Amino acid sequence: MQETLISDFEKTFQQRGLRLTQQRLEIFKALAGSKDHPTAEKIYAQLRTTMPTISLDTVYRNLHTLHSHGLINRVVTGQSQARFEANLSPHHHLICKICQKITDISWQDFDNLAPPQDFNQWGDIKEKQVTLSGICKTCLKDKKSS
Repeated sequence: MQETLISDFEKTFQQRGLRLTQQRLEIFKALAGSKDHPTAEKIYAQLRTTMPTISLDTVYRNLHTLHSHGLINRVVTGQSQARFEANLSPHHHLICKICQKITDISWQDFDNLAPPQDFNQWGDIKEKQVTLSGICKTCLKDKKSS
C-alpha cells in the first residue's frame, strides 16, 4: 500500500509540474509510513538520522507546499502544533486530550447526512470532516489506577 501511495505522490508531482526534491519525497515517505499524525518537529527528528543536513525550516516549508497542493492533510487538533498525515481518503479523527493520540475513524452515518438548510446560505460545501476529542481507553485506565 505504501509503495502505491508513494507512486501516486510522484505522479501527482509530475502532473502538476512541481519539482520533486529528495527532501519532499523523504518527508512524504515519513508521513506515509506513520500512523501517529506527526508534527513537523517529529518528522524533522526522524529525517535527521538519514539526512543530517536537513533543517527544520525545510521540513516546515515542504509540509506547507505539500498541503497547499492537496498532497497531504493538516489535522486540526486545537493545539498549537500542527499534525500531518498522508491519508487523503475521507475520514475523521478522535483525539485524546491527555496523551494527544490521534485515531482515524470512518463515520458513514455522518458522511451521508446532508448539511442543515441554513448552511446553504454560506455557499457550496465540498467536504465534511469531524474531530472528536475525549480521553482514550489507555489514559482512562491509567487515570483510574493512579
